Formats: sequence, C-alpha cells, structure tokens
Amino acid sequence: MQQQQRVSWIGLGNMGRGMARNISQKANLSQSLIIQNRTTQRAHDLAASLDNPGSVQVVESVQDAVEPADVVFTSLGDDASVKDIYESALQTPGGVNGKLFVETSTVLPETTNEICEKVLAAGAEFIASPVFGAPAMADSGSLIVVASGASNSIDRALPFFTGVIGRSVIDLRDHAPGHATLMKITGNTFILSMVETLAEGHAWAEKSGLGSNMLHKFIEEMMPGPFVAYSNRMRHGDYLREEPLFAVDLARKDAGHAIRLAESVGVDLKIAKVADEHLMVVKEVVGPKGDLPAIYGAVRKESGLEFDNRRMDG
Repeated sequence: MQQQQRVSWIGLGNMGRGMARNISQKANLSQSLIIQNRTTQRAHDLAASLDNPGSVQVVESVQDAVEPADVVFTSLGDDASVKDIYESALQTPGGVNGKLFVETSTVLPETTNEICEKVLAAGAEFIASPVFGAPAMADSGSLIVVASGASNSIDRALPFFTGVIGRSVIDLRDHAPGHATLMKITGNTFILSMVETLAEGHAWAEKSGLGSNMLHKFIEEMMPGPFVAYSNRMRHGDYLREEPLFAVDLARKDAGHAIRLAESVGVDLKIAKVADEHLMVVKEVVGPKGDLPAIYGAVRKESGLEFDNRRMDG
C-alpha cells in the first residue's frame, strides 16, 4: 500500500545517508522524500547517486524540511546537534501540530526525554528510534531499530522500519523515549568491548608467533558476524581509512555517555574506560579521521608494534 504521509529526513552522515536512501526507494512513498543536511552538497550528492533522483527533494533549511512533512526523521552526530536541530524545527512557521518526529541519533537519555517534552508541548508526536549496525547495514536496510515512545506514535512509524531501514525492531513502546537511547548506549559498550578484545587478541597473536591469520580462523568458527567483520578490518589494515565508518570523536562520545550513565547507578565500566583510553591514542596518532577499530593500532603501539600494520609484511 502506498505511504500517504509526507516524509522528511534531516541529517545525512554515514548512517543517515543509507537510511534516507532506503526510505526513498523502499517505503513506497506517494511523494518524494524531503532531505536536508547542514552541508547541502551532501544532500545533492545523495540525490545524484540514486537511480531515480526525483525520488528525493533537496531543501536548504531545517524548517524547509519540517514545514511540508507529516513525519520527520532526524539523524545527528551528538547531543548539541540534536538540540540545535529541534530548536529550529519547533520554530517552523505554521507550527508542528500533528507531525511525528522520529529521532534516530545516539544521545543521552536525558537529551532524548528533554526533546520529547518540547515536541509534545508543541502539539507534535515524538519517538526515539536509534539503530544498531554499521554503515553497510544502513545501506542494505538491515539495521536493528530500537523504538520507544507512545504506542500510537510507534505504530505510525513502523512502516518505515522492518523491510525498509531495518531487519527487526526492538519494541519498547509506552516507555519513555530515553529508554531507547539507554538501550543504544548500553549496547554500544558491547561493541566497544568486542573491538577492544579483538585488538588485544590480534596484537598478542602477532607477538606470540600464533599470527593474526590463525587467530582469525578461531574467530570465524566461534564468533561469526561482527567479530569476523572487525577482525578482518584489523588484520587487513582497514582500520585506517580516509573516511572513517565510526569516527573516533563519535566513538569517544558514546563511550563517555556510557561511562557516566553507569557511574550514576554505581557501575564501573572498566572495559569501556580502557577502550576510551585507546581511542585517545587513536585521536593523537590519526586525528579526527581515526576510526573505532583503530583501537587495534593503539594496542599495537603500546605493545611495541607499529601502529599501522600495513607497513608489515604478510
């Protein structure tokens, strides 16, 4: 059935681009998807990359994206950006009464709930729907969506989730929207721990003479999926990229959120703290283009190996 709601997408970073692309191509929209990004050229680049460029409409401002829309998706990098975007959105001429805002960013639960209160006070609806998965999963529409908020609002957003941007939904309906971002930040500590474990394991394998390739065989047999993907990135030197998939500053933002949230309830996330220390080294060595799996380079460096394993033979 054709989707009659007019939809806008704000924020076209590594994750937002793939999700917006899939909504424009798979959601059976009756009208073009409105897309907006702080750097407008990125929106034009997305439009040009589509088989049907007319399936999206590029606009310049946040309010240009919000005003004609019934459903507005947002995908931003940090708490400050989310607050700025919603401050602008809620000043849209004509108001936002009846619109549904779907917030997919990874931010603090308190930020999510604060934005929700403002949106509801303005007469609109709001749900938080952060996602689990790498940019490749955003591109392929196989993300895991975590949705929290009022039940009727989640029902309104569901047609854009499974089979469009994601493969499944963790449904937290009728909980405060901040529950979804709490789940997302908690889940991201598992990813941090996985990358830290792989980095230490590969450095140990190289120094002990076992070798990264032999260790990788164990990982393939015992831990298929993300463990194998990150292991491959490490052993092939793909943790050093011109365009990071999970930029160091965003990874440190997520680690910091997790550490502080856990400490507030008396839990000490020791692995996350070690991973964050290694991310600090990544930032020092690589700069803002450092990537999450470059934790491996940091572990190599402190173990007496070259940060960059591409300089090594074999």
